[in-house]
Amino acid sequence: MLALAFTKICIRLQRNRNETNIYRSFSLSRFIFLNEQKKKEIKIKQKELMARGLPKVKPLKGVKQIVIVASGKGGVGKSTIAVNLSIALKTVEPQKSVGLLDADVFGPSVPLMMNIRQSPMINNANLIEPLVNYGIKCMSMGFLIDNKSSVVWRGLMVMNAIDKLLHQVAWGPLDYLVVDTPPGTGDTHLSIVQNLPVAGVLLITTPQTTALEVTRRGANIFKHLNIPIIGIVENMSSVICPQCNNEIILYNDGTRMIAEELGVQILQTFPLSEAIMNSCNSGKPIILSAPKSIQTDMYKHLAERVIFFLTKQPLNIK
Repeated sequence: MLALAFTKICIRLQRNRNETNIYRSFSLSRFIFLNEQKKKEIKIKQKELMARGLPKVKPLKGVKQIVIVASGKGGVGKSTIAVNLSIALKTVEPQKSVGLLDADVFGPSVPLMMNIRQSPMINNANLIEPLVNYGIKCMSMGFLIDNKSSVVWRGLMVMNAIDKLLHQVAWGPLDYLVVDTPPGTGDTHLSIVQNLPVAGVLLITTPQTTALEVTRRGANIFKHLNIPIIGIVENMSSVICPQCNNEIILYNDGTRMIAEELGVQILQTFPLSEAIMNSCNSGKPIILSAPKSIQTDMYKHLAERVIFFLTKQPLNIK
């Protein structure tokens, strides 16, 4: 009799324990579910708040596709690539119209490299008419200030200047607008990519570790903003011997490793070249000064790969 009573008590205790565990499991599951639901609600709220503060994307009137040429680090030859890419696009597709915007307010290079010295005019619509050379429509802060003057502006003034260079210039009609941006990933880049329908970004780097690290950070920012990355251009990675024309590699394969990590391609590799440097300093890009050179073929190949990428992107015409 005692054994039967003891057995019943044990069964009851076990049942209570099981019910307690089930309740605890249910409570824990419910807590986890509510916690995850709360996190989702917070993320949605954060996105809504962020969206309120972001400017609305608005196309440039008459411009079909915008290509940003960017580099995280200065001194990697970004402006040289931007200028020669613009000429190469026009050379490969002469029927297309091409524009070049020098968005580096503090250190404009386009006036020298494109051999443009005059100031732009204002048309009847109160828009700035871009200056044209070599068949490329160009605009730069360097056209609006004396070449010996320095621009000493703070953030808001810089943003206003960028807005004028973008929206108060009579760009159209244009098939391609190449935008040469300043080094880094600051206000200028954010202002451009958040205001304009950018078709793609071309990342310029040298194989140095410092440049590659900054390139990685810049690429991740563009990916976070959902801006397509066309690919990487590796600049000044080797030297061509002037006597035997053999290529001397200066660095390891760090650029290839970064490209694989980011899931993008190295579109073109350029060696250190005295001819490219001299052509930039003279104001006549090497595609025009040496049309049959190896360097010209490299820029044309780069332009062809950029064009192929752009054919898969939507056109933005206002």
